[in-house]
Amino acid sequence: MEIAQTRSQKPNPAWNSSGRSAPISAHLEARIVREFRTRWDTLWGGRSLLHGRDAGPEAVRLNGNDYLNLTGYPEIVAAQTEALRRDADYVIQSSVFLLDTHPARALERGLAAFVGHEDGLICQSGYAANLGLLQAIADPETPVYLDTLAHTSLWEGARRAGAPMQVFRHNDPQHLQRTVARHGPGVVVVDSVYSTTGAVCPLVEMVEVAERMGCMIVVDESHSLGTHGPQGAGLCKALGLSERVHFITASLAKAFAGRAGFMTLPTNMRNYVLSTSYPNMFSSCLLGHEIAALAATFDVIQRADEARAALHRQTRRLRRALEGLGYPIHQGTEQIIALEAGTEPATMILRDALEERGVFGAVFCAPATSRNRTMVRLTVHAGLTDAELDYTVSVAEQIAPIVEPWKWPLARRQRVGEAVAD
Repeated sequence: MEIAQTRSQKPNPAWNSSGRSAPISAHLEARIVREFRTRWDTLWGGRSLLHGRDAGPEAVRLNGNDYLNLTGYPEIVAAQTEALRRDADYVIQSSVFLLDTHPARALERGLAAFVGHEDGLICQSGYAANLGLLQAIADPETPVYLDTLAHTSLWEGARRAGAPMQVFRHNDPQHLQRTVARHGPGVVVVDSVYSTTGAVCPLVEMVEVAERMGCMIVVDESHSLGTHGPQGAGLCKALGLSERVHFITASLAKAFAGRAGFMTLPTNMRNYVLSTSYPNMFSSCLLGHEIAALAATFDVIQRADEARAALHRQTRRLRRALEGLGYPIHQGTEQIIALEAGTEPATMILRDALEERGVFGAVFCAPATSRNRTMVRLTVHAGLTDAELDYTVSVAEQIAPIVEPWKWPLARRQRVGEAVAD
């Protein structure tokens, strides 16, 4: 009793804190001013470019990645709830310690077979999957060939491996071949569907170049797993390329609407990767209810042909309407639609015009894009109603005289390209 009273009487620094942090270094302060504060005060006008208005209940939300509209799906919620009730003694540990009897292993094998591969690993995120895989398969003597629009996590994986990074023009297999011819065999890295534009990679041609030049190839299927291919198995499977692609990665925070990532690999590489991949070694595994939810989602996705058809139908409809209004969205074809205003101030005007009228996209700016290619990214999902799409198109028509998409740098480049082609 006396000990308890002594503890309760001891001052708690957190409760008595003034709320002030220790002062940061002058060097860091100068860096913040140089790299961010000037940008905030000038280009952004003292407001966040990324955070505008709150989306009300009547808003049209085109700013998420739940492509098949599975959030809250009863079967998935029930699986997650049951796991929470059942797994009271669940051990939280690094994923390198999980045994083959763990539920994650069944999901890993199931996903791998789904996309046509032998085995796989569940990671904390798509970022972790890409970082960890490239760390394991590349090194300072292995060039990594990156499409200019490859996801940031792929670039970071190559950096973490200490690999020489060689860049090739977006979706240009001929340029890839010339680049490999100069620097030698290595690892080719592409996205199947690119996350900022919705462009589809010419996967057949890329695989052919990789094979011809003696390279391995990694395909990030984050934006096609679940949404494309037979039962949602992705574009590699749809194109019959699974056995020719060395590694497939994916975020499970897109069509799977969860919090995880995935990579494929041969079974005989599994323990090597687990002993080499820092994201797997030094992060805790997913929790039991998360694995249960992903497994249930996997079952739902394989039966979701109707949702996939709706997603692609609504995507085509919105793209046609926006193109008809003069918006330059020719770079992509899939459910990701980039309204690339160009500069950050122009993008803020575009964002505000959309949000004032109840349409919400997501702003992508540097470092997610280059400084002069800032955009509002709209993402279509299967749950969008015809009325919501009609309203989105009407808003795009209303604001066109304000934002003048035909004057955006991308539109000007398109006109120049068409003139040269003629």
